Amino acid sequence: MSGNSFGKIFRITTWGESHGQAVGVVVDGVPSGLPLEEEDVQVELNRRRPGKSEIETSRKERDKVRILSGVFDGKTLGTPIQMLVENEDVESGEYEKRKSKPRPGHADLTYKLKHGHVDYRGGGRASGRETVGRVAAGAIAKKLLDMKGIEILSHVVRAGGVGIEERPSIEEIRNVPEENNMKCADMDVASRMEKRVLEAENDGDSTGGVVEVLALGAPAGLGEPVFDKLDAEIAKALMSIGAVKGVEIGSGFESAERRGSEVNDSIRFKDGEIVFETNTAGGVLGGISSGAPLIARIAVKPTPSISKLQKTVDFETGENADLRLEGRFDPNICPRIVPVAESMMALVLADLMLRAGKINPDKLEGGK
Repeated sequence: MSGNSFGKIFRITTWGESHGQAVGVVVDGVPSGLPLEEEDVQVELNRRRPGKSEIETSRKERDKVRILSGVFDGKTLGTPIQMLVENEDVESGEYEKRKSKPRPGHADLTYKLKHGHVDYRGGGRASGRETVGRVAAGAIAKKLLDMKGIEILSHVVRAGGVGIEERPSIEEIRNVPEENNMKCADMDVASRMEKRVLEAENDGDSTGGVVEVLALGAPAGLGEPVFDKLDAEIAKALMSIGAVKGVEIGSGFESAERRGSEVNDSIRFKDGEIVFETNTAGGVLGGISSGAPLIARIAVKPTPSISKLQKTVDFETGENADLRLEGRFDPNICPRIVPVAESMMALVLADLMLRAGKINPDKLEGGK
């Protein structure tokens, strides 16, 4: 199977299936001399791991990471970094019972049609469990970007049909408390979101939403003309997340309803620096970063695993069939996508910073 790698210089390859022995990632292209400990990665994996609240799957995974290569004496070597996370709470019984019946909304059917022989347990390679490797790699990318003053943030702006009405401040987004199950920067809205999500779950259903991801401090000049535009790279990265069905940069689809005079961001000098009075472009002009904050939003579909009766087919009998799922599901995946979206943004920017020569690809300053 191809398509398991992402990036050009800062390049990752994720591996593993949902109910296999382990999942993980190989990260290549990290310069020598970056301080890195397992705890740096664990912090990010803890944000993504399941079972932290009642709006997440009850699957209990510690997601304890092990760094197997590429690090010595607490610093990267410039060689490939392999990280492994064991799958511990695996229950495959329900999947064995319905292995011939593809679940609506899942990749069961398309994987079967494409490959024939597939791991049907927990979605196999198509499971959200694959994002463990993305988040582990993203932790390294974030450390690299932090050395250049680039910060990645994300928050849920809409879920279960409930959304924020006023844009929160950067500080509010940065300081969303861990006990905020919906990861929304407005606590009142978060409470209403959670209520709506649980109502749908009690009805045997699921909900979707919108997640926003921002990059602050990215320099001007990232991105290449025509096919490797920065916004194109970001869009591909975010669309590669399993539950994402749409991406917009800046004002996105709203731009189609406005006039040019409303969409064009005025440019001014302030204290000798170029600044923008607004940021409808989301920090990208002509596919190249402008120095303004990068802003992207993703449409996250409702979790396809629901307990309502659904229509499907049975490969073994060759007949139509009904399917009612039992198991451990996320009634809304948006909160757990937050660290994944941040990681994908970080991976894009780390790769482009290296490609632009803004980070030495061989060794960091002070390396020997």
